[in-house]
Amino acid sequence: MRIKNAKIRTKLVLAVFGGAGLAGLCMIALAIVFIIASENYEVAMFFNKHILAFVLLFFVIFVMLMMFFYVMLIKNKIRYLEEITSKLEIISHGNFEIDLPLKGSDELGAMAETVNLMASKLKDAREEERKLEKAKNDLVANISHDLRTPLTSTLGYLELIRKTDTSKKKNLSRYVDIALRKCKELKVLIDKLFEYSKLNNVDSTTVKSNISIGELLEQVIMGFMPALKEAGMEYRLFFSDDKLIVNADPMLLIRVFDNLISNAINYGKKGKYLDIELSKAEGEAVVKVINYGNPISKDDLPFLFERYYQAKTNAPGKGSSGLGLAIVKRIVDIHGGRIVVLSADDKTVFQVNLRISEQ
Repeated sequence: MRIKNAKIRTKLVLAVFGGAGLAGLCMIALAIVFIIASENYEVAMFFNKHILAFVLLFFVIFVMLMMFFYVMLIKNKIRYLEEITSKLEIISHGNFEIDLPLKGSDELGAMAETVNLMASKLKDAREEERKLEKAKNDLVANISHDLRTPLTSTLGYLELIRKTDTSKKKNLSRYVDIALRKCKELKVLIDKLFEYSKLNNVDSTTVKSNISIGELLEQVIMGFMPALKEAGMEYRLFFSDDKLIVNADPMLLIRVFDNLISNAINYGKKGKYLDIELSKAEGEAVVKVINYGNPISKDDLPFLFERYYQAKTNAPGKGSSGLGLAIVKRIVDIHGGRIVVLSADDKTVFQVNLRISEQ
């Protein structure tokens, strides 16, 4: 039977040599006793003169053999240690594309496994750093573009106002209205940037309390009655009979469903209906906001909650900043919930799962 554990092999070899050494000592001791007891004077004298030499010779041979076999035993381990050391040097130069073979389950095997894990985590950290750097650069570029567009328009119309004859009140009024609208768009964008920045602050405090998610949804949808009427849409509520209570910051949750319903109206006018479903599943309140407009592309779905990402939909909404859904995702994360989006054919579903509070 082959012994795989290096510790056990080493202990067995040491035990064998130890036993051999002890047996040798016992044999020498017996020889000494034999000599003492021997009646042959010449034999006794010969062994008496050379017994120390025999003992030393035995120990020298024994130690040399023990060292030889021990070196043979650890030779592979030394090579393995050198391989681990060389890989660590490669890692130190910033190359994390390594894969140390795992040989055995002893300390060196554990060390190799740790080195592989370390290299993998460093590689992931570097990739994450690159993604964050790219996201930061994209964010700066997008912010610059979106801030510059309304600002440039506002400055242009203000310049027209300055140059327009005051007697042409009709033109002045139109320019003022456009400039005011652009200023409001600019304010909305800055407000969203501020809100997103605030929500990403780990020190951001929330004021949580037990609230009925159904009652909160009814209050939110009432605020959209004028927008629904203008869009020619109707809302339908499909609520569970249970009164579902969640522990959450009501103002933040209102922000979540405000954004989702606003998106559903902007992109779902074609479908005429806005459905809101509330149900219970595995200790969670499940809220679905459903519209029946143009579907979201499969290429867009994985990135929909990333900051500043705008889906390439066929029916763009008004004043989209690319921050609304990122804010929604952040608020849901703060509450320990989950949000997913599904879109196919003419149906798009945003689903929010929140843990039900134990009353």
